[in-house]
Amino acid sequence: MEPSLTDIDDMIVHEKMQAALEHQNEAWADGMADGIEPEIIADAAIALAMRETVRLHGEEGAEAMLNSLRERMLAGEFSPQRTLQ
Repeated sequence: MEPSLTDIDDMIVHEKMQAALEHQNEAWADGMADGIEPEIIADAAIALAMRETVRLHGEEGAEAMLNSLRERMLAGEFSPQRTLQ
């Protein structure tokens, strides 16, 4: 059975997300190596992400994304203790 176009699109998005996370991990490590505190790196990353999200989707789209992130955070998705199955 061949994968559907939706399946292929989902796989591409997943691969792009993995690549983006790798780039961000490298940038994080570079900042830490330069002596920048993790809180400052995190704040800068969130601020940049919000500016870009507002630019691409407007303030209402950014607010919707923040609401989604809040729900995911409260569900434990970003918890360091979270175990993937």
